[in-house]
Amino acid sequence: MNIDDILKLIQAVSDNKLTSFELEEGNIKLSLKCEREQPQVMAVTAPVMTVPGMGGTAGVDLSAADQGALTSPAAGAASVDIGSDKVITSPLVGTFYSASSPDGDAFVKAGDRVKKGQVLGIIEAMKLMNEIESEYDGVVEAILVNNEEVVEYGQPLFRIS
Repeated sequence: MNIDDILKLIQAVSDNKLTSFELEEGNIKLSLKCEREQPQVMAVTAPVMTVPGMGGTAGVDLSAADQGALTSPAAGAASVDIGSDKVITSPLVGTFYSASSPDGDAFVKAGDRVKKGQVLGIIEAMKLMNEIESEYDGVVEAILVNNEEVVEYGQPLFRIS
């Protein structure tokens, strides 16, 4: 086998997205493999953000510096007025999806009644789909992020009343 044959094999393996390739020339033995990566869904409980002075004690208490980061355009996000002590925040950095598929209905809309543990959205991180569940029973006052928007750890996603 010459170098041109080897290069053609490499190109064919790459073009066909093979994950494994074996070749033996004596009595010819050939083995090809193409495994597809399956998306994995993992349920994640989002941390609860508690803004001091707004009631509630569970969750993450924010210092004055952290509160400024939430409303500061310089922090890389649009100005957000939290306005509630029931806020669901992102547990990780990733891409937010409001529905389970591009053509599917959104999990929730503003004004929907939700129960604790109900899926509100999905955050994709490192090809893992992480379900974001409500920490509260109540009504979705506002969805604070857009579909397919990149979110940061601790970024407010939903406001529940």
